Amino acid sequence: MKKTIKVAAAVIQNDNNMILCALRSPIMSLANLWEFPGGKLEEGENAQEALVREIEEELGCKIEAGEVIADIHHEYEKVIVNLISIRAKIVDGEPVAKEHAELRWVPVSELESLEWAPADIPTLTALVN
Repeated sequence: MKKTIKVAAAVIQNDNNMILCALRSPIMSLANLWEFPGGKLEEGENAQEALVREIEEELGCKIEAGEVIADIHHEYEKVIVNLISIRAKIVDGEPVAKEHAELRWVPVSELESLEWAPADIPTLTALVN
């Protein structure tokens, strides 16, 4: 039986209606695919708490986590990811790519031009529609 990993992802939108997208680095699994930044929930955390912590660790900025956009399960070869995508806004600092190869602000209308990690696609579809 495959292990299920709970992950929170931030859909961070700026005042210009652009979404922050993160390119997975060559050393990460799913290398060179785009994702919404975030990370695994730790014991006792809810998705919003995990997201605030993960974004501070990964991007060096503080966010406020809002409502859930999507809560999906995606089965990869070795693991099942329960990805909880959450609207968020930056409340302090500027995002910096500490673990990712690149961060890019992308207009909603152009999100589909990027090559996304499979688990992120339902969130992408929800945003574009």
